Amino acid sequence: MARALAEAGLDAVYSYAGRTANPVAQPLPMRIGGFGGSEGLADYLRAERISHVVDATHPFAEGMSRNAVAACCATGTALIALERPPWVAAPGDRWIHVADYEPAARALPGDGSAVFLAIGRQNLQPFVGLNHIWMLRFAEVAAHPLRDATLIVSRGPFTVTGDIALMRRHDIAHVVAKNAGGHAAQAKIVAARELGLPVVMIDRPVLPLRRVVAAPAEVMAWLHGTDRGV
Repeated sequence: MARALAEAGLDAVYSYAGRTANPVAQPLPMRIGGFGGSEGLADYLRAERISHVVDATHPFAEGMSRNAVAACCATGTALIALERPPWVAAPGDRWIHVADYEPAARALPGDGSAVFLAIGRQNLQPFVGLNHIWMLRFAEVAAHPLRDATLIVSRGPFTVTGDIALMRRHDIAHVVAKNAGGHAAQAKIVAARELGLPVVMIDRPVLPLRRVVAAPAEVMAWLHGTDRGV
């Protein structure tokens, strides 16, 4: 999305939350850090004369997406969400659907088996104290609250062959994942299918009604021919 905006020569800014120490560089001016809730975001939109907002956050960045809806409503700013479609179970998948992280923790058997906990580092607390051996994969070294855990530091995209080998090496018996969609992180889902492993799949949060598209070209079509400050 950033590349499409830059190539079109649009006046745009790319905003990072600031949770990653070394974020990927973008071909647009960047700002890093929170806005201070929906009111802070609304103040920013007014101060910077932003005319259009593209919510291209992670499908599980519920707080930011809700703030974007509220701030754009408050300021009359046009809003579109760029959201990759969720994964859909295929033949051979053994998915256990849950709505959130706590039910995901309850869905595990607590039998001391090894679990690939592929949910990032922000929502690990519900899994603390459970009788499992954990494998975590973060984009960078970071502290976490889990005991008996192995941390793999690696940044995607990942491959099915690599994730099959990783799961076999760590004797993984269960995978816990968020239904993020897209290709960069899908390898673990396909690998679990190939290995016949159950996947505790956390469904996406329900967000306020907004316009949603699946590709940058659709966002560019929406922006075409308007006065923009994205």
